[in-house]
Amino acid sequence: MTDLIQLIYSSRPFGFDQAALNGILIIARRNNPRDAITGALICRHDLYLQLLEGPQAAVEARYQSIGRDDRHLEVVKRVSRPVTERLFPNWAMRDDPARSWMWTAEEVRQGALDSASPADFIAVFSRLAAEVD
Repeated sequence: MTDLIQLIYSSRPFGFDQAALNGILIIARRNNPRDAITGALICRHDLYLQLLEGPQAAVEARYQSIGRDDRHLEVVKRVSRPVTERLFPNWAMRDDPARSWMWTAEEVRQGALDSASPADFIAVFSRLAAEVD
């Protein structure tokens, strides 16, 4: 039995700019290897969508920390599932702008994330992981 999980959450950035994003990435890239966490952050002015993967206790602790971080508003856990393989095994934290094939800002405002299924969120990150690193 594996202790490896994937957790996907969404949040709305507070004060999103490149400096805020850089701060998040610096901390993630420093702390995640220590905690055996890998993953990816998709970001734009209205949305953070992040996949964290690693040992359950470490991932859950990181998610709780994110929930207390004032750079995130409306943090919502979208997926939490046990897995046997990581999607981003070589990335302490991959970052990407939100893609045109994802939900638009208008769709997000109209509640697309709340009506999306766990499989929809997993598909976003599976597509990202399939791209050349």
